[in-house]
Amino acid sequence: MRFPMRTILLAALAVAACQPGPRDLSMRLLTGDMELRVLPDPVPPRARETVRYKVVVRARETGEPIEAGRGQIFATSRDGVNAYDPLIQGPELGTYYATMHFITSGEWAVAIRFQRDSTKPLERMDWMQEVFPARGEDKAK
Repeated sequence: MRFPMRTILLAALAVAACQPGPRDLSMRLLTGDMELRVLPDPVPPRARETVRYKVVVRARETGEPIEAGRGQIFATSRDGVNAYDPLIQGPELGTYYATMHFITSGEWAVAIRFQRDSTKPLERMDWMQEVFPARGEDKAK
C-alpha cells in the first residue's frame, strides 16, 4: 500500500510535535506596550541562595527587543523583609539580569518596575513568588 507524500509528511509532523522538548518555565508579564518573560535561576528560588533573574523585554505589538530600558526588581516577604536589585542589560538583545537574595522561605510579593526609554512612563508588574527553603533545610524547622 502506497501513502501519498502529504500523508507521510503530516504523520512525521504529528510525531515530532508529540516529542517532549524543553519547557519554557518563564513567567509572562504584560503591560500596555511591553511583554516581559521572567525566569529565576534556580527554579524554584531558594532562601539564602543567590537567585539570578533573567528578564526578556519585547515590544508587545512588534515583538522587537527593548534595548534601552531600565528597571528594578524588588520583593517583600510576609515578615516585611525587603530585597531589591537593578536590572542590568545583558549581552542578548532586550535581556536584563538582576540578582536577588531571599533571606526567608515562603511567599514573597515581587514586582518589576521598568521604563522602556526616557519618553515612556515607568510601568510596574507584580506577582507572588514562592521561595523554597534553603537546600538541606526542612520547612518545619
